[in-house]
Amino acid sequence: MSANDLVIDVQGITKRFGSRTVVNNIPMQVRRGEIYGFLGPNGSGKTTFLRILCGLLKPDAGSGQCLGFDFRRESPEIKKRVGYMTQRFSFYEDLTIEENLDFIAKLYEMPQRKAAVEKSLEFLGMAERRRQLAGTLSGGWKQRLALSACLIHEPQLLLLDEPTAGVDPKARRGFWEKIHQLAAGGMTALVTTHYMDEAERCHRLAYIAYGNLLASGTMGEVLKTVGLTTWAVTGENLSALADQIRKLPGIEQVVAFGTTLHVSGRNAEKLRASVSPWMTGAYRWEQIESGLEDVFVSLMETAKDNFS
Repeated sequence: MSANDLVIDVQGITKRFGSRTVVNNIPMQVRRGEIYGFLGPNGSGKTTFLRILCGLLKPDAGSGQCLGFDFRRESPEIKKRVGYMTQRFSFYEDLTIEENLDFIAKLYEMPQRKAAVEKSLEFLGMAERRRQLAGTLSGGWKQRLALSACLIHEPQLLLLDEPTAGVDPKARRGFWEKIHQLAAGGMTALVTTHYMDEAERCHRLAYIAYGNLLASGTMGEVLKTVGLTTWAVTGENLSALADQIRKLPGIEQVVAFGTTLHVSGRNAEKLRASVSPWMTGAYRWEQIESGLEDVFVSLMETAKDNFS
């Protein structure tokens, strides 16, 4: 991988608040035009990591570059080239869509402000709603406004912090279509999410829990690294079966998926030995490929809380 292809290339990123380490020695490399998914539970350090990258927080340790600039010494240059979409809607609700975008364009001191606003309105299909007050928008339209504001200064890198939280499936799908369209044009996106279907839309992934990086790579590489074995079980009274096998050796997860039970563990031999008494009779067992949700829960189960 050429250094010129890397938009983010950092090592050893560490951040502490008092005695608590919220980001612990994390490396990351993200290529130009890549959509990189950043997964982890609430409080895992994802948002802190994003804020460090764009210069809103100073790390206690770490080195590297973001967009070719030293992320510790040259954060003002990075900020000019980054679009950061936060978890919460943070625009003026008593201004229209157009007025909000014009205000953002002013902040970036854009020379062709009117043209930039018009381009943003057209790109995300908001031209006909330009005079609608931001406070009256639905969740999906607020999301569009937030993304438009991130893009108005034509950034090279998007940092998207749980950008689709609270919006409906159709709006989420439309949002991801735009992100892939932007990535195809060379823009890079680092996205935090809790949705496994969104994680599957990313080119590469990283799992973080309680400040520690647990796994990273393509979806296939992450699944292989964790080495989880999963069986799908169908039959009558699956809840009773779940109660019987949940604490047996080798069984890490017993999770209901509709009319199917997923039984998973990292030690394939112990897992099979524990469930073999139930593999005949009323239940049908089929070994399946572990999904991202199975892997996510497995990683979280083995992570150590850093709250203290």
